[in-house]
Amino acid sequence: MLLCLDCGNSRLKWGMFADTAQQPHWLIQGALPLADIDQLPHAIATLPHPERMIACNVASNEVHMLLEKNAGIIDVPLVWSKSCAAQCGVTNGYDQPGQLGADRWAALIGARQMHSGACLVVNAGTATTVDVLDASGFFRGGIILPGIDLMRISLAQHTARLPLADGEFHALPRNTQDAIDSGCRLATAGAIERMFAQIAGETDAVCLLSGGAAECIATLLDIPLRRIDNLVLEGLARIGSSTN
Repeated sequence: MLLCLDCGNSRLKWGMFADTAQQPHWLIQGALPLADIDQLPHAIATLPHPERMIACNVASNEVHMLLEKNAGIIDVPLVWSKSCAAQCGVTNGYDQPGQLGADRWAALIGARQMHSGACLVVNAGTATTVDVLDASGFFRGGIILPGIDLMRISLAQHTARLPLADGEFHALPRNTQDAIDSGCRLATAGAIERMFAQIAGETDAVCLLSGGAAECIATLLDIPLRRIDNLVLEGLARIGSSTN
């Protein structure tokens, strides 16, 4: 039994993965706010005890230490997943492979597990990452942009008269709240579609979309699309199972 932890900028996503040779599968997945990380032992108390734990963390060193503490309470070895030059069928094309975020690396590996052709790997959360993975498993590069909520917050904090918007999407907005909401969504969708254009001519090319903001982006995308829950966890499960 493998406990996978994806610690992002606002939440800890976790999943218990049965990495059996016959039929690997998820028993359960869940999420906790970063402020409630100490509740992890309680959250998994009724589940089979994990034999191993694998985690990636893009939050603070304090969060890193809290996860180490929780691993001690659960009494299970903790392995930190980090990006590297090559792993699980994916080759890292970053100028300095070790500088690629551990979450982006795990998502690329999860994507390779789910799709053998070229794909655009999108995680839409506090930040939105958009990464190109070709059919050979080579990570060609990608972009990072503010997440939709972060765009809204930035407009409210750095302009004199724009509010923290809670609007709705409209193709032609007619009030400020909707104009901000629609602009943030369209900016994100436009960036994704521009990146997908680089692989659009390849056979079976698809966008794999994950993250908390995926739902409000998906309907705006006019490209081949698959929604994947917790793509980073999928990659962590693949990495953890391969090192068993």
